[in-house]
Amino acid sequence: MNTGKRAIPRRRLDQRFSSMKPETRYRPPPKGWVRAVRDALGMSGAQLGRRMGVTAQSVADLEKSEASGTIQLKTLRRVAEALDCVVVYALLPRSSLEDMVQGRAREIARKELVRIAHTMDLEAQGLSQEKREEQIETFIRDHLRERDLWEDA
Repeated sequence: MNTGKRAIPRRRLDQRFSSMKPETRYRPPPKGWVRAVRDALGMSGAQLGRRMGVTAQSVADLEKSEASGTIQLKTLRRVAEALDCVVVYALLPRSSLEDMVQGRAREIARKELVRIAHTMDLEAQGLSQEKREEQIETFIRDHLRERDLWEDA
């Protein structure tokens, strides 16, 4: 598979992501980050509301929306500014991006080669596991293009 120009940025992202593991470090507190930071600062909802130009009830509503996962990023950034904080936003892959790409390529290759292997098995010409793995690697190298990996995902 020709990894081309995507491999280097993918490796760079993987390096950045590795420093962010484990992702459980970023799990929000039960009542959300806004409430946790506000409470830690000793700031009331009314005080935060005044800093934002909204009512205390609006602050309570946005804290509930953050805790439930429905807050908009724009609103969260506005609250963060009022708390002298910044919003950090990321998509953190469960595994490395490289592993995801290689795993998807292997999955496609196995599906494609299973037809051939089945026919060969019926004709008593089956391949050893080692030879099948070689076939998979050859198929990936010679027939797969990175841009096609997610076509039918």
